[in-house]
Amino acid sequence: MTDNTPTVVVLHGGDPPPAMDRIARVAELRPTTEDGLAAALPGADVLFVWDFRSDAVDEAWHHAEDLRWVHAASAGVDRLLFPALLDSDVALTNSRGVFDGPMAEYVLATVLAFAKDLHTSVRLQDQRQWRHRETERIAGKRALVVGTGPIGRAIAGQLGAAGLHVEGAGRVARDHDPDFGTVHASDELHGVLGDHDYVVLAAPLTEQTHGLIDAKALAEFAPTARLINVGRGELVVQPDLVEALEAGRLAGAALDVFDTEPLPETSPLWEMPNVLISAHMSGDTIGWTTELVELFLDNLRGYAQGGPLRNVVDKQRGYVSGTERKR
Repeated sequence: MTDNTPTVVVLHGGDPPPAMDRIARVAELRPTTEDGLAAALPGADVLFVWDFRSDAVDEAWHHAEDLRWVHAASAGVDRLLFPALLDSDVALTNSRGVFDGPMAEYVLATVLAFAKDLHTSVRLQDQRQWRHRETERIAGKRALVVGTGPIGRAIAGQLGAAGLHVEGAGRVARDHDPDFGTVHASDELHGVLGDHDYVVLAAPLTEQTHGLIDAKALAEFAPTARLINVGRGELVVQPDLVEALEAGRLAGAALDVFDTEPLPETSPLWEMPNVLISAHMSGDTIGWTTELVELFLDNLRGYAQGGPLRNVVDKQRGYVSGTERKR
């Protein structure tokens, strides 16, 4: 190692990322869990947040006097958008690009599961019951994807290829979008929710999107519509969703993220036959952890040579700027 070798703190939850030896070839490594983060930060110039669900970075930030760059092993960076980091000159990057395709496939799978009533088939199979039913077509159904970044665009591609008519909702309204055709402005969302059979949440969690789907928004849904959330749990006011489902004002929900994770065993969502639950895993396919490390390594090599960083997050917006295509 030379004097220019970056010092990298890797915050993990007990299971370090794979291929740590590869990171060690280009950096001085300080792997740590939450308890040791404060002691590991002094003198370090890079923080690799492998445990992206941790709040420890905020708590230990006053020890990060020399930090120049924070990288998140996730697409969402909401837990890192605390005031001290926002007000600093420290660059923040994310793992945009790793999850787009897998999450789009997950959304398509849930659409098909609802249309073909596969969740009921599994339950009947467990009970050895033969019950003939008619199911739905997905061709010609309408889907609204809330969030027009790379993940939202990948979702639009998968659903469009399957025959759905897809529109988007994003920060700025526009026509003739290459992936969505029509993009509705987020502040006009309530006016278009009722026009769609599937509403897919793929937006980042920001001050503007927190609690986006509340009782008022849910009242706009068609009673035959389904909600799919692969963004962040806090995009939805969960008690309002439970109430809407129990009252039959919504046909179903596929939820990969929740406001409290793991989802408590006492949640009524577990017992609802029209709810599909997965454990925050829509983007986690075989080999995903290696891809995350490869992306960080690529950025780290550039950083060590004084080059520009990839996937720099606009800290005021909460996501990588320029992810929405212009018409």
